Amino acid sequence: MTKKKQAPKSLYMMTLGCPKNRVDSEVMLGTLNQRGYQLVDDAKDAEVIVVNTCAFLKAAEQESVDNILELAEYKQTGKCNTLVVTGCLVQRHGEGLSKDLPEVDHFLGTSAYVQIGDLLAAEASPRELIPDPEYIHTAAVPKVNSMPGYTAYLKISEGCDNKCAFCIIPKLRGLQRSRPIADIVKEAKQLADAGVQELNLVAQDLTAYGHDLPEKPKLHDLLKELVKVDVRWIRLHYAYPRVFTDELIELMATEKKIAKYLDMPLQHASDKLLRSMKRGRDSAFLEQLIAKLRARVPGLTFRTSLIVGLPGETEQDFELLKDFVKKMRFERLGVFQYSDEEGTAAFEMAGKVPQKTIERRWREVMAVQKRISREQNKKLIGQRLEVLVEGVSPESEHLLVGRHEGQAPDIDGQVFINDGLAYPGELVTVEVTEAHDYDLVARVVERPRQRKHAARATVPAAVRGGEKIITPPTWLAPR
Repeated sequence: MTKKKQAPKSLYMMTLGCPKNRVDSEVMLGTLNQRGYQLVDDAKDAEVIVVNTCAFLKAAEQESVDNILELAEYKQTGKCNTLVVTGCLVQRHGEGLSKDLPEVDHFLGTSAYVQIGDLLAAEASPRELIPDPEYIHTAAVPKVNSMPGYTAYLKISEGCDNKCAFCIIPKLRGLQRSRPIADIVKEAKQLADAGVQELNLVAQDLTAYGHDLPEKPKLHDLLKELVKVDVRWIRLHYAYPRVFTDELIELMATEKKIAKYLDMPLQHASDKLLRSMKRGRDSAFLEQLIAKLRARVPGLTFRTSLIVGLPGETEQDFELLKDFVKKMRFERLGVFQYSDEEGTAAFEMAGKVPQKTIERRWREVMAVQKRISREQNKKLIGQRLEVLVEGVSPESEHLLVGRHEGQAPDIDGQVFINDGLAYPGELVTVEVTEAHDYDLVARVVERPRQRKHAARATVPAAVRGGEKIITPPTWLAPR
């Protein structure tokens, strides 16, 4: 008598936190997909629920716990029989979570996520699997791209050797572990063959890439190989400012596939605060580096992040920071409110800033940046830009939405197209007709012949806006 084939188990996965965490989830999806698990869009239909958590800030921890508790209810009201919690929250508070959350079946730390398939397949498996952080995936590991099919995150290293006073990440992710160039290129080719046109390089510290490998390659060595892959844009995220070689700047300036976009967290402009943060460089160095980058990479979109409210930040320090933002006129800026995190050096510092003061400083910097962003966007009116079309806008079925070279997925503004035709994943030329604080409005003026692999690009159901050509009505034509 033949054994009846077992039906595939349904799987729901929630990912919280940064793109690096998202890559971990993609590895888990690939691992479980190979074992026959089928992804569902609604947690109530899932037999297995996985929550990949964040613990970078207290607010992120609370969000993670709230979502765990909410999804745990499906063990009573849905089909769920196994709830797994993974990621940074587990690495940081694993023992306490295990005691406080009896409804969770398994806890996996930041280096254990790749073992999720074996853990779920075993008749008896540990409830807690939290080794020291030392794992980094390879191109041979199964992985499912959770982004729309034309874009993907590519993690080139894991962990961080920096000792920033405000940051808990090295304790959660371990020391830096870079992937060999050949392995990264292999994964990039796999993504390109699947239709990806935009590679978003991520790491805890992108510019430190390779120093831990035997041959000690640099980031520009990796990029020289990646540009041989058949993609349109290679985008650089999380580039620590301590080391930025002339070779890297020259490559950004001359290689068309490397997006004229750089995400470089600077954190502050007061030398006193930069020393307290243990950032290793002063404000003069940062200004000189930005000036060099802008002079040698024309059209560069510079994104940075800052922190307000670190213990010891005075009004004078804050005014220096505001003046720095006004002077530098960053194209993109994110501002974090300092969060007192146990286990960091800043947690022990004197001179805590009241929360109301932190919030006021945050509002002031963001108001300055909002004006700068609007003024910069207005200068784009009438210009022609290459735009990667993402699909139908969630705002209206009569609009398409996309991004130009200076707009990264998820974190930056978008281009709304109200006149013209295009498919998701297609690169078109648009003319900007309107400018807003962070977004642009444009019309299509040219559609080049679509690349074969771009036509095969798929959009996951969870994020699909529609894969049909949109003809906007005449009343939505640009003014």
